[in-house]
Amino acid sequence: MSTDQVKGQLDLMLLGVLQDGPRHGYSVITALSQRSNGTFDLPEGTVYPALHRLEHAGLLTSDWEAVNGRRRRLYQLTPAGLAAQVEARSRWDHFISAVEAVLAPMAPRPA
Repeated sequence: MSTDQVKGQLDLMLLGVLQDGPRHGYSVITALSQRSNGTFDLPEGTVYPALHRLEHAGLLTSDWEAVNGRRRRLYQLTPAGLAAQVEARSRWDHFISAVEAVLAPMAPRPA
C-alpha cells in the first residue's frame, strides 16, 4: 500500500500500536507491518516524523534507554494521546460504517 494512502490514518495506527505500551521506533514499525500482515510495511522516513509530530502535539512522550550499549528512544502514549486514540477510533468506526452502507447493494424497489 502506498504511503499516500496511509497518511490520513497513520496517526490512528501509531496511537493504536502504542496503546499496548511503550515501544521504540523500530518496534512500532515492526508492529504496524506484523499486525497488518505486511500491508503497512512503512519506511522509517514516514514513521519517525509522525512519531515526532505526535510527541510535539503532546500525544506521546519519549525517553532514551540503553540496550546493549546502544541508545534508542522509547515512545508511549500520554493521557491526551489515549483520549485522542479513543476519539480517532470512534471517528474511524463511524467512517467505515458509512462507507460500508454506501457500498452495500440496495434492495430492489418494488415495481
